[in-house]
Amino acid sequence: MSYIIPFIILITVVVFIHEYGHYYFARRYGVAVTDFSIGFGKEIFGFNDKNGTRWKFCLIPLGGYVKFFGDRNVFSQSEQEELLKKYSKEDQKKLFVTKPLYQRSLIVAGGPLANFLLAILIFTLINIFVGKDFTQPKIEEVTINSPAEKAGLKKNDIIIGINDNKVESILEVSTYINTNNAEKLKIQVLRDQKKISLVAIPEIIDSKDPLGNSVKKKIIGIKIGPANNEFNKEKLGPTKAVYYATKEIWFVSKTTIQFVGSMFQGKADTSQLGGPIKIAKISGQVMEFGILAFLSTIAYISISLGLINLFPIPLLDGGHLMFYLFEKILGRPLSQATQEGFFRIGLFLLLSLMLFTTFSDLKDLGLF
Repeated sequence: MSYIIPFIILITVVVFIHEYGHYYFARRYGVAVTDFSIGFGKEIFGFNDKNGTRWKFCLIPLGGYVKFFGDRNVFSQSEQEELLKKYSKEDQKKLFVTKPLYQRSLIVAGGPLANFLLAILIFTLINIFVGKDFTQPKIEEVTINSPAEKAGLKKNDIIIGINDNKVESILEVSTYINTNNAEKLKIQVLRDQKKISLVAIPEIIDSKDPLGNSVKKKIIGIKIGPANNEFNKEKLGPTKAVYYATKEIWFVSKTTIQFVGSMFQGKADTSQLGGPIKIAKISGQVMEFGILAFLSTIAYISISLGLINLFPIPLLDGGHLMFYLFEKILGRPLSQATQEGFFRIGLFLLLSLMLFTTFSDLKDLGLF
């Protein structure tokens, strides 16, 4: 139960925000919504609002959906003429397929957009009320024969950049090292008021994350401390808070895309991938660290959900947007047969990913 309750809370919040993004733009452009569901399967409880939408919570809380009025293949216009014959002129205005291309695109993109906005809101509030760390990292020790020593790093070097990322906090050093997908690591340091660029090749070791989970960790053999012997955490004003929140989302998105690219090249550590079981486990573990850590986890999961849904895979929001791009270029929707072919490919990819992450989850639990 210590894992299940935090997991349900996390998934409910992230999925609700995602689906509400679709719902908001649908209602804005006059598309009638018949169902707003959190979860799948049998309805546990729900209610009807004044617009005729059924808001419900279902038995399997692993996603959600918004169902539009007249929905059969809501993101396709290839059967539009046949569909329109079934409805009066007044009802036709409520159909998704009758809306202009830009409105359909915004309705589809509304889900991922809402996820990114949720993450921005959470990080912004944290930056304003809790603060952001700006402690400058200084190397206090370099391990003998380590990648850092071989690269030329020295004690008292102040780390100011890793790869193309500006380092503004001690916490960012480990993050930038471990999210590096290349073999080599470019490190910029300040030594005697001079900027020096060095290249290190990290070692990969078996380690534990702060939650006690087994991970593959990249190290270069340095011990980091505050440059001025004190930690510097600042509460930010709204503008700077939003800036750093947006910067965090950009970094997470960029790193995720780079990881996916590395995965297709066979270079990524896929053992760290996980599905619902792993998310549930992490949710429970993080909750023990307090509400702040849990809110941050919600933000990161929200970014992941928004980003993954933008991948150009049929059945995902990005797949529908891809179809709309073809429609814009060709001046007409793709044929029904072509779309169905793409959907089969998308279904195969998603089922394969689900099987892989489930196997990874079970392996993480020691069942394989």
